[in-house]
Amino acid sequence: MPWDFETEPDYQAQLDWADQFVREEVEPLDLLRDGLQFTPPDANLRRVLDPLKKEVRAHGLWATHLGPELGGAGHGQVRLCLLNEILGRSSWAPVVFGCQAPDTGNAEILAHYGTEAQQERYLRPLLDGEIFSCYSMTEPQAGADPKEFTTRAVRDGDEWVVNGWKYFSSNARTAAFFIVMAVTDPDGDPYKSMSMFLIPAQTPGIVIERNVALAGEPEERGSHALVHYEDVRVPADALLGGEGQAFVIAQTRLGGGRIHHAMRTIGLAGKAFDMMCERALSRHTQGTVLADKQFVQGHIADSWAQLQQFRLTVLHTAWKIDKYNDHRKVRKDIAMVKVLLPGVLHDIAHRAIQVHGALGVSGDMPLFRMLLGASVLGIADGPTEVHKVTVARQVLRDYRASDDLWPSGYLPRRLAAARAKYAEFLEPGAEAR
Repeated sequence: MPWDFETEPDYQAQLDWADQFVREEVEPLDLLRDGLQFTPPDANLRRVLDPLKKEVRAHGLWATHLGPELGGAGHGQVRLCLLNEILGRSSWAPVVFGCQAPDTGNAEILAHYGTEAQQERYLRPLLDGEIFSCYSMTEPQAGADPKEFTTRAVRDGDEWVVNGWKYFSSNARTAAFFIVMAVTDPDGDPYKSMSMFLIPAQTPGIVIERNVALAGEPEERGSHALVHYEDVRVPADALLGGEGQAFVIAQTRLGGGRIHHAMRTIGLAGKAFDMMCERALSRHTQGTVLADKQFVQGHIADSWAQLQQFRLTVLHTAWKIDKYNDHRKVRKDIAMVKVLLPGVLHDIAHRAIQVHGALGVSGDMPLFRMLLGASVLGIADGPTEVHKVTVARQVLRDYRASDDLWPSGYLPRRLAAARAKYAEFLEPGAEAR
């Protein structure tokens, strides 16, 4: 029975290179080009990005979650997790390494369900980092509940006509194409009544009503669009997968997206933890450094334990995905890490803010943005509460109700059964005790 907690030396060497590369070459972009990760690069930015991507490819770490036939290394989820722990420290690193959200999830479903022509048109340039994509699913009145979706796609000869509203369609303003989830059979089974469509961004009828900014962001930085699809016509071959397959495709995409969010969160929370520890050893107050204060020691111990527990849980989930190659068999585990991740990032970032004092809540440190990021991650790819319900339902499938009035742990009955089992070994009168 193989059971190991070590990384192969060759891959560890790659990770060590990636760690140094991200810190020295990529993290400066977070400061100089913040918020432009999903904007098609101009010629000046290409002078920086193209050589960085070339180095990543030379080290065999470009889009490692995809197979060689798609330009990746086919490393699987465990190796991707170990890499994403490093990339999660930087907002630009996933772009430089070809594994940025939401494009990774969109690439996965294109790889699984796209036709050869669709892959050539959309997947290849997406993997090359030449274009960006938008996953347009959530609706204003329904949130992420597909049973409440009203956006319709109606067949009209050799075309489909899409009408409806979508909300929080991230990166819509810079995307080259949209993956749109729409109802195609309103009278059918809710889980088989929707289909997905690949729609080029320049298609007539796509109206971005406004780009919504996150709390604290300037309005011009908003990148989560309210989109109106108004008589948008696409050819029949714009259908991704089969008609009525949207729910299945969405679960494939969102399952991967959730675990990848968790992987990157390890790195981001780890960055906050590193800042906390450095500050604790550097800041003097009341005659000693903060690291000598028991409250601060408690913050550090709690944060380290929380981060290690989360990391092992994510790695175990990644291992299960690699083992089964079926997200449905790991649904409970993926939901669990999605439940845990906002709390881990929130708690560690909040403790780091406390240790930094006024500096922690200022714009001179990135910690408060991490705190906001924790709230965003609690909503992205489905709210935490929904995933808790999924975990509970999946867990309860492994249990059954008690056969009678008393629970199986009822001690008087268990004691009677134990006495009966070992009656011949009991001393006379022992059964009464």
